Amino acid sequence: KPWWDVFTDYLSVAMLMIGVFGCTLQVMQDKIICLPKRVQPSQNHSSVSNVSQAVASTTPLPPPKPSPTNPATVEMKGLKTDLDLQQYSFINQMCYERALHWYAKYFPYLVLIHTLVFMLCSNFWFKFPGSSSKIEHFISILGKCFDSPWTTRALSEVSGEDSEEKDNRKNNMSRSNTIQSGPEGSLVNSQSLKSIPEKFVVDKSTAGALDKKEGEQAKALFEKVKKFRLHVEEGDILYAMYVRQTVLKVIKFLIIIAYNSALVSKVQFTVDCNVDIQDMTGYKNFSCNHTMAHLFSKLSFCYLCFVSIYGLTCLYTLYWLFYRSLREYSFEYVRQETGIDDIPDVKNDFAFMLHMIDQYDPLYSKRFAVFLSEVSENKLKQLNLNNEWTPDKLRQKLQMNAHNRLELPLIMLSGLPDTVFEITELQSLKLEIIKNVMIPATIAQLDNLQELSLHQCSVKIHSAALSFLKENLKVLSVKFDDMRELPPWMYGLRNLEELYLVGSLSHDISKNVTLESLRDLKSLKILSIKSNVSKIPQAVVDVASHLQKMCIHNDGSKLVMLNNLKKMTNLTELELVHCDLERIPHAVFSLLSLQELDLKENNLKSIEEIVSFQHLRKLTVLKLWHNSITYIPEHIKKLTSLERLAFSHNKIEVLPSHLFLCNKIRYLDLSYNDIRFIPPEIGVLQSLQYFSITCNKVESLPDELYFCKKLKTLKIGKNSLSVLSPKIGNLLFLSYLDVKGNHFEILPPELGDCRALKRAGLVVEDALFETLPSDVREQMKAE
Repeated sequence: KPWWDVFTDYLSVAMLMIGVFGCTLQVMQDKIICLPKRVQPSQNHSSVSNVSQAVASTTPLPPPKPSPTNPATVEMKGLKTDLDLQQYSFINQMCYERALHWYAKYFPYLVLIHTLVFMLCSNFWFKFPGSSSKIEHFISILGKCFDSPWTTRALSEVSGEDSEEKDNRKNNMSRSNTIQSGPEGSLVNSQSLKSIPEKFVVDKSTAGALDKKEGEQAKALFEKVKKFRLHVEEGDILYAMYVRQTVLKVIKFLIIIAYNSALVSKVQFTVDCNVDIQDMTGYKNFSCNHTMAHLFSKLSFCYLCFVSIYGLTCLYTLYWLFYRSLREYSFEYVRQETGIDDIPDVKNDFAFMLHMIDQYDPLYSKRFAVFLSEVSENKLKQLNLNNEWTPDKLRQKLQMNAHNRLELPLIMLSGLPDTVFEITELQSLKLEIIKNVMIPATIAQLDNLQELSLHQCSVKIHSAALSFLKENLKVLSVKFDDMRELPPWMYGLRNLEELYLVGSLSHDISKNVTLESLRDLKSLKILSIKSNVSKIPQAVVDVASHLQKMCIHNDGSKLVMLNNLKKMTNLTELELVHCDLERIPHAVFSLLSLQELDLKENNLKSIEEIVSFQHLRKLTVLKLWHNSITYIPEHIKKLTSLERLAFSHNKIEVLPSHLFLCNKIRYLDLSYNDIRFIPPEIGVLQSLQYFSITCNKVESLPDELYFCKKLKTLKIGKNSLSVLSPKIGNLLFLSYLDVKGNHFEILPPELGDCRALKRAGLVVEDALFETLPSDVREQMKAE
């Protein structure tokens, strides 16, 4: 409560005591005392009837005065009325009801009722469910925020971020004041609580310690404050109710002053009473004494004074409510003093409650503001993270990645632990689904860091950290939902060699994909875009001259406008995967430095254009797998430089003999097709080391296959073979053989001549393996 509410509460108690005191007097004492009123007799005594009437209607005449000559015989006697106690009580009640003014009768009760109404108006918002729940919740949170160890810690830490010079100057001033004037002197010198910076009030020794339990409590407080703010800022019921009850109190004050001032004079000590009860008492006119009139008169004046002060206080409250907007609250002063710049301004009921708290004690809102700051919350999360993820725990998660680098994967954390930067041997850092990642300057401690992966992370980076990454980072992988989410600092990594971009785009954005200029990536050699773009981004042209590998995985979306490929004159590897290509792009044929081409998962049915590959003298790897190719054209014989050829997962039925004129082939994959016959020309491939026809319809293998004596891997499983030739023993380097899923009844013992073939490298049914001689089985099982 602000000071005026406390003050009016005390005034209400004083007025209530006046009312209770008056009511008590009304109940415990006689309210009014009446006596018959004497009427002077008429001057005309001639009529006997008039005399008798006067005698009957007035009090008896006083006795004759005593003779002054004999004072000893004087006897004082009252006027005779011949009325008994019952009649007096009746007269008192009748005159109280008929003759006494209503204000004099009901004054104590009015005071009591008015005071109760004042008290009800002042406290109604504490009882009404719509407002009391918000107030109680706010007070509960406010107390916890005020007492939380994190409040003290946060204020001291943020204050400690100021320049050292400023801190030293202020600390020296504080210390000199303490030395010169002692405790009392320091209190005298401080102008107000607002002028005392929080860091001087804080004990640094206690501020430094925050255990795990306190950290969790502070974290819960942040969540409570967030939800409470969202709930309370939606409406202004508290402000409206407080204004209305204040206006009601002012109106009531004016009414009370008006009618009390007019009626206070009606409280009189003597009252004339004329009631027609002559037939019961013998009298008609009475003179009454209101026993409490004098006291009630004084109480009414006192009550008016209290009400006047009460009303003036309410008028001041109205002035405070309307002279500035209380539906907005700015933490500008707190931001300046504490250094926490991101404390947001609030509005509506939340703002009004903070204004009220400031009237009670401004220190509350200052300490409460800590829990509105995102910076403060992030610092707390960081502290909790550091406590949870110690360097030893992080080292347990280290593993080797695909690039043969020591990698630390961190998934779905609340932030990036500072302890990560203590693992100096780290080479690759992988962050997945982590919000509000801040890469600090301490990343410079990771001298071996070369690779960074950011998968669905919002990242901010310190300028010193960016300078470090520009010099050291070699590989960057970013997973995004929108191209605009790509970190803007990645375009300045001048020593970056590999860039991997992964993310799905909406249909409209995929048509107009734009990347910022890659001109500064002067060392970029590998660019991979796994998305659903409809064309190669124009920015790729910036690095076309020194790009060596380009990968586009297009998630089934059709890729058109490939003319930009022609500018990549130094490209050695190209992957166009799942791009819905129906033909081999003509732009590929101009890449004279191309060594590897992968057209996996497209919609290729005919590859007649393959003849143009003869101009690519350096092409050694051609992957046309996972397409709909039905035949291999004879022109393939012109690709004499091919060493690896993949035609798996197509619809090929016939193998042309011209295929085997590419006598440099070391790797040939024809699995998952409809091939029934293997030409004997396969024996020409003397360099063949890998041959797979898994999942075809082959019924027999030519003996010429076993002339390929360098063969190390042979996959002939899931076919229609019934006999395995004993000549397989000629394959002395064979280390992997898959024959499972055929119609073999026995394996040739000559398998024992394949000294490099072990049991782990032989894929065969257990029953069929048992058909081998025991010595051959033992040889294969031996390490």
